[in-house]
Amino acid sequence: MTDGQGVTRRTVLIALGTLGVAAAGGLAVAPGTAHGQVFGQNESVEEAMKRLFGGKTMKDGSAAIKLDIPLIAENGAVVPVFVTVESPMTPTNWVKHIYVVADKNRIPVVTRVTLAPDAGRAYMGANIRLGESGDVRAIVEQSDGTLLQVKREVKVTVGGCGG
Repeated sequence: MTDGQGVTRRTVLIALGTLGVAAAGGLAVAPGTAHGQVFGQNESVEEAMKRLFGGKTMKDGSAAIKLDIPLIAENGAVVPVFVTVESPMTPTNWVKHIYVVADKNRIPVVTRVTLAPDAGRAYMGANIRLGESGDVRAIVEQSDGTLLQVKREVKVTVGGCGG
């Protein structure tokens, strides 16, 4: 079959197949390649804090932050953590980020939650992994840049035997 201009269906299919193979092989020009940010593998908690917050000082957040985490974690692979922050969550004053940092983990920044005023309530919950016993911190970054922190020591036992 031809369309009157000498181009056959077979020619079109071969051309499309060739373009598909070239694109799959990376020969086609593509927009810039995205690279993910490396989140501090094998860094100390001090290095992680400096990377995230620079030299900003952190205030005691015990009046505004509630860190709910077990004092003894029987299974370090699954440790429930909940963070609640007393904040008005208005367009002029809200919690931007909630970080959970485990001081003794190989990767200390366990999670970061981003919030907006529309959230209505500054709250997060997750299961985290703790490599060993140590402090767990909840760090709150407010919309004005203020940093608040609370921490709790969590003992990780092996199989619940107190070791």
